[in-house]
Amino acid sequence: KAVNMLSSEFEARSVRDGEARTVTFAKGLEQSDRWESGVGEPNGTLIRFRVDEEVFGPYDYNLEYVEQLVRNYTYLNLGLTFNFNGTAYVSKNGLLDLLNENMTEDPLYAPVHLSGDDIEIAITHGTGYGENYYSFVNGQYTPQGGTHLTAFKEAVSRTLKDFFGRNFEYSDIRNGMVAAVAIRVQDPVFESQTKTKLGSREMSKDGPTVAKFISDFVKKDLDDYLHRDLSVAEVILKKIQESERDRKAIAVVAKKSRETAKKVSLYNRKLNDCRVHLSDSRGNEEKKLASSIFITEGDSAGGTIEKVRDVETQAVFKLRGKPLNTYGASKRELYANEEFSLLQAALN
Repeated sequence: KAVNMLSSEFEARSVRDGEARTVTFAKGLEQSDRWESGVGEPNGTLIRFRVDEEVFGPYDYNLEYVEQLVRNYTYLNLGLTFNFNGTAYVSKNGLLDLLNENMTEDPLYAPVHLSGDDIEIAITHGTGYGENYYSFVNGQYTPQGGTHLTAFKEAVSRTLKDFFGRNFEYSDIRNGMVAAVAIRVQDPVFESQTKTKLGSREMSKDGPTVAKFISDFVKKDLDDYLHRDLSVAEVILKKIQESERDRKAIAVVAKKSRETAKKVSLYNRKLNDCRVHLSDSRGNEEKKLASSIFITEGDSAGGTIEKVRDVETQAVFKLRGKPLNTYGASKRELYANEEFSLLQAALN
């Protein structure tokens, strides 16, 4: 309906068993409605439209965005080929293909790929920090997650914790995790018109809750998989233990970093501060929003900017000639870096 209203031309044609109906619109208003019999076309639906330039002005399609949508549909419809601008897109392994094609690093183990009635999941760990998830409901990508993603993260964490029989923290279990989950819900309820976050609590009217459905599946199938492939379980255990050691080491360094920040809050030798800050409880709102900080490479560059800056709203922070190269460095090294502590203090 929205596309129809925003199109200068819109056509919908449906073919079923030799019968066809074609309806055309212009700017949301019906122009024609035609029925046909004895057509030799295969069953299917055709939607054709032209964007209304009176509404949007000159426009271009964001083809990268459209291509990603097409790829997502292939992952959720195994074996179905999508043709887009002369290129065929197809997936033979569903969410397993999604992880393999989207991971920017080598996984620590081959992704665990499990599927059942109305659910499919894929899980692995990488060497990096943080968590990365892809979630879908009824073929719709939900980048903001929702009840299904919350239940999935909880279920995976609890299952791994119970499997290893240790009191690991969930954050350590999920650190470095890359995973995908897709479920099918009867009459799903989303939290916004854009369908980016699932709000449904139940799988169907008289069915189990989303949380119980996902939890029961993960608890049984993931646990069974780990018992069958102990080599994967060993890699996961090692990753969790490394994350636990890093977290405890960082806690000590972060405490020192906070103590350093308190000391330098009165005098930060790297910072030539401004008078107005965004976090000030009082003062002119316009000036607070205009406050900024220039991070310069070296004292000479900082000195040049200091001569022409607005002392009310523009601060200058001077790095050494080269900042710390954090590629491949641990979080502990990052938090122990003096300049990082000074910069943290400068940014409040």
